[in-house]
Amino acid sequence: MTTATRTETQTPPSSVTDSPPTSSVRAMWAVVARREVAVKLRDRAFIIGSLAMLAVIVGALALQVWMAEREQTYTVVATGSAEQMSTAVAQAAPQLDDKITIEVKGAGDDAAARAELANGTADAWLRQDGDRGWVLTGQESVPSGLETVMTQGIAAQVTADNAQEAGLTPEQLTAGSAVHTALVVGDAEQRTVAMVISIVLAILFYFSAVIFGQQLANSVVEEKQSRIVEIISTSIPVSQLLIGKLVGNIVLAVGQMAIYLGVGLAGLSLTSYSSILPSIAGGMGWFLAFFLAGFTFIAAMFLVAGALASRTEDVQSTAMPATMVAMLMFFGALFMTGSIQAIASWIPPFSAIIMPMRVIEGTASWWQALIALVLLVAATAATLVAASRIYRRALLQTSGKLSMREAWTAET
Repeated sequence: MTTATRTETQTPPSSVTDSPPTSSVRAMWAVVARREVAVKLRDRAFIIGSLAMLAVIVGALALQVWMAEREQTYTVVATGSAEQMSTAVAQAAPQLDDKITIEVKGAGDDAAARAELANGTADAWLRQDGDRGWVLTGQESVPSGLETVMTQGIAAQVTADNAQEAGLTPEQLTAGSAVHTALVVGDAEQRTVAMVISIVLAILFYFSAVIFGQQLANSVVEEKQSRIVEIISTSIPVSQLLIGKLVGNIVLAVGQMAIYLGVGLAGLSLTSYSSILPSIAGGMGWFLAFFLAGFTFIAAMFLVAGALASRTEDVQSTAMPATMVAMLMFFGALFMTGSIQAIASWIPPFSAIIMPMRVIEGTASWWQALIALVLLVAATAATLVAASRIYRRALLQTSGKLSMREAWTAET
């Protein structure tokens, strides 16, 4: 009997390797970035903080709309000849300010007028003070809108009366007295609104950079303190971990800022300042570009702060340089003026806030902003290179808090 022997050929598991393919390694930063974004979007504190800031922006814009559209009715009590003058001004009020209506109430004497003010049934009391003119009295204050309309209305009525006595028309009487204004630089209202917007943007930049930066540093040191990073680093190169964390937080910060700006611009279009919106919209775009570069600059410093620390308690001291840079940028933007501000707007990282402010205010042109942005991007790139070296050398050091010098010279 012949016994047949069957030989089975087994293929060695050559497809299983100890390290993932290069293409997979290169994509690992995206996995880390997505995790950073997903964790933050599920964080209740982050969601509540973002919604609270949106509520503040919407509330401020809604208040502006309400103040601009609100119609006011004021009651003026008048004694003697002032009743006729008050009636004339009340009739002319819609031409002077269409949001203000004046109602006139007569009073027999000064005591009765004072009683009306004291009781709150009148907002102001008008009386004639001999040849000195007219006196508008309030109980504690005279509403500014009412004061403006009464002053302009009385002046126009007195001019018309004087012209009639002189046999002239009001135009002839006031001929040559008109004063016209001209501006050397820009529009005053636009500059004022632009300055307020610039300050708000500087505040948003500072708080966004510091809050996201601190959270980034704490995230790094928590993973380091719990030794999770030692496990992660066996599967993901440290450089990929650094890139992923940076990209995730940059996406969150820039996305959040874009929402704030979008809501702000939409709300501004509903206010009385909508006419200046086209002139500042471009500056908002520049702010977003500078925010991206400037935030990356600060975030890299906070990432290093987390790597240098070995415990959560150490982050406050290791993050001090990053916090100080952010504070100097913020207060520099608020208090620098004139030539000092112009010079600082070219110097990174100050340019991240100051140059967009100058563009919005109309004191810097697009080509200046472009050059400043290129300089800021170059400075940010250099900071990233240095931060990468320190991060890779300090991340797995758990013996204690490291200094910059120790981390720079440590072996990988």
